[in-house]
Amino acid sequence: MCKTKMKKIKRIRKLQNMHFCPAQFIFVAWLQLIFFSLKVPILFVYYDTPFYAYQDNIISFAVCAYVVLFYSASQLRAVALNAIIVLAITVAGLGFVNVSDALASVLQEGQSTIPYWLQTGAIAGYLILLIMLYIRDSKNT
Repeated sequence: MCKTKMKKIKRIRKLQNMHFCPAQFIFVAWLQLIFFSLKVPILFVYYDTPFYAYQDNIISFAVCAYVVLFYSASQLRAVALNAIIVLAITVAGLGFVNVSDALASVLQEGQSTIPYWLQTGAIAGYLILLIMLYIRDSKNT
């Protein structure tokens, strides 16, 4: 097999690491839409805060944009950087919410935000992994 074709196959395999994100987003959207009151840590960052059912519906439809973006990124390298940027904005937004007065106002006295920070950190870890794969892939192209 020629060297160029082998590089292309390796690049496609690396980009397919982004398939995890669409799968998780599909599952989250499905849970938000079908099981309004089922909040599970890891799938829901703010799993134990008050919410309204309509918020779950909005989130489930908005998550579909993430599904499409990350699936596209797994297929086309040109889209991968956009997906990474969106995920970075998401991590920054979650960090902002974690320190916000709005979140503090719905937490019970003495309730820790550590579970939210751990989940935000896990998403940030995935972001770092995608950045590393993206950089490594760009060196091989």
